[in-house]
Parts: sequence; structure tokens; C-alpha cells
Amino acid sequence: MINYFMDTYQRLPVTFTKGEGSWLFDTNGKKYLDFGSGIAVNLLGHNYPPLVNAVSEQAKKFFHVCNYYQSDTSLSFAQKLAQICKMKNVFFANSGAEANEGAVKIARKYSLLKYGTGRHTIVTLKGSFHGRTITTLSATGQEKFHKDFGPFTDGFLHIPCGDIDTLEKTLDEKKVCALLIEAIQGESGIVPQNEKFMAEASRLCKQRDILMIFDEIQCGLGRTGSFLAYEQYKDEDGNPIKADIITLAKGLAAGIPCGAVLAGEKTSDVFVTGDHGSTFGGNPIAAAAALVMLDTVNNPKLLEENVRKGNLLMNAIKTFPKVKETRGRGLMIGFDIEGNSREVLEKSLLNDSHGLLLLSSGPNTIRLLPPYTITDSEIEQGLAILKLTL
Repeated sequence: MINYFMDTYQRLPVTFTKGEGSWLFDTNGKKYLDFGSGIAVNLLGHNYPPLVNAVSEQAKKFFHVCNYYQSDTSLSFAQKLAQICKMKNVFFANSGAEANEGAVKIARKYSLLKYGTGRHTIVTLKGSFHGRTITTLSATGQEKFHKDFGPFTDGFLHIPCGDIDTLEKTLDEKKVCALLIEAIQGESGIVPQNEKFMAEASRLCKQRDILMIFDEIQCGLGRTGSFLAYEQYKDEDGNPIKADIITLAKGLAAGIPCGAVLAGEKTSDVFVTGDHGSTFGGNPIAAAAALVMLDTVNNPKLLEENVRKGNLLMNAIKTFPKVKETRGRGLMIGFDIEGNSREVLEKSLLNDSHGLLLLSSGPNTIRLLPPYTITDSEIEQGLAILKLTL
């Protein structure tokens, strides 16, 4: 069979034809329990009726309108998202990389307008992942993603997670305009930030007028038990940390491409007409899906359930053979194993009765990012396959 795709993915041997709830079905009718949600995208599972209805109804009206104008659906989406995130305004894009590109532009222009040239460096963390464009690769603190694609956009520094001394030395108020950080790193294996480190980062950024940008693309939208993962961290006075810019994507429209960069008090008036744009940003169909996601996920009971289900998973996995360490919060879990993670992905997929879909993060780490709609019974079924595979 001729492969018409570029060879950019090490694809597993399955082709899906439909989904229902936490399950996907292949061309032979075999079903697979989805513990990955398309990498934190299908927050509400597959074929979620309110989502299907909202997208269908919007499609009957119109698919797209250019950003010379507004659509009523996108306007409602912008208002609701900004209010939930406690931010002033929003720019819509198509992906996380685009959202982070927008955040970089806002941060650099903010600093240029206020302090002049030379204060454009953005500090990120080792182990971070911020996208695959040339600029967001520059921001990403993992060398394995950099190979073969230089030269990169300059003006980025990567420092170790949790290293307060290096943080203080690196956040030079004469050179640095922003700190870009994931409250819980996803692609490096689900690594939550240290609470003292986050508090000190908040203090230094406020003191030196360095913007705090939170990349919530994988860890946000309710997955960890709060709507945004960084909201679980406190500043030195015990108050919630404040973001100057937030980036979102992945599950924002629960399966339809959608990204967003949100601006707070300091940054809401930085972009002016002509500074930025996106052909499909704020697409009405994506907005219709996103409104359903927001109405469903911004719910204390659902957030509590995500934590409870996550604890159910984590407590079980800690007892499994060949598991060395577990990390995470809510339905965002990573664990290191004795053995090769790719083998575990393949064997769990090929389980006789029904398959299990997992994610990896490097050669020895497994990630779990199941849909929020998953049931306790489905969790138990998935855990049984995982234990058997290990």
C-alpha cells in the first residue's frame, strides 16, 4: 500500500472509522479505550451529543466569516472565555504554536513600547514544549526538537525547572521581557512545577515588570482540577498568581482546531490594528464547539470528578509492575517504567479483547490524558489492560 503521508509520525498499526464516548473503532470493528484524548484534545470524548448538535447547527448557518467582521458565535466565545480566565481580551488562532507566537509578539512589543530596544529576551524552562514553528521551537527547552532546523529565532533562554538561583540571575530586567512557563509540563512526561519556584517567579516578575506568560495548552481547561493549571499556585503572600498572558489550544474546541492568546491588564492594549492576524482564527464552527466545552467544563463538580478519577488512576498505577515513578494532577498523569514505552503502546493497542490507547513521552515514560467523560468502569478496564501489558 502506497503511503501518501510524509513520514513525520511513527504511526501505530490501526485506522479508526468512528468513536463513541471513551471508545474508538477501527476498520475491522475492534474497539479501543482512549486514554489519550488525541493528546488532550477530545476533552468530552467522541461523538458527544451536545457538541455534535452545536457544530451541526452552526454549519447550517455558515462555516466561516473573515475577520473584517464578527460572528455572533465567536463574539459569545470571546466574552465567555475572557471572563472565565479573568483576562481582558483575546486573540483567536488555530493552534497552540500560533497562540504562543502571538504571546511572544505581545511580550516583545510591550517591552519595546515601555523600555525601548534590547529588552526582548524570553526565558523558558528546560523540558518545556511550546510548538513546532521556528520561533516556538526556539522557545522549547528540549534539544531533541531542535536538531536539523536551525538557525532559530534568537532571544530565548532556557533554565532548569525549580532552580531559583538561576531564575533570579537570568530574569535581568534590562534584557528580559517575559517568562514563558507551563504550570505542568506535558511533552517531557507530566512534570508539575515546584510551588516555591512558582512563587519566586511571580515575585521577581512583578518586581522587575517582566511578563508572566502561562502556556496552558496541554495542562489547562480543567484537566488538573482547576480551569487553568497555574491557578493552583500561590504567590509569596499566599494569593493566587496572576498571569499577564495565557495561551490555550488543544481541547479548547474539544476536537476542532482552535487556539487563543488572552491578555491581562498590562497587555490588553498592546496589539493594535494590523499587528496580528489569522484567517481562520475565531472560526464560527470552532467557536460553537468551544462554547459547549466551556459550559460543560467550567463546572466545580466536573473539576472535582477529574481529580477523583485521576487519583483512582494514579493510586492503581503506583502498584503496577515495572512502574518506577508517577507524577501529575487530575487527569494528567505520567509514569516512568522499566522498559520501552513504545513497546507498551504497541502491546496495549494489540490486546486481544479490546485495545487501549496510550501516549508516550520519550523512551521510558507513559502519559495518560483521558477524556473527562470517562467512567469508573472504563478506567478499571483500561487499568486491567495496562497492568497486563506491563
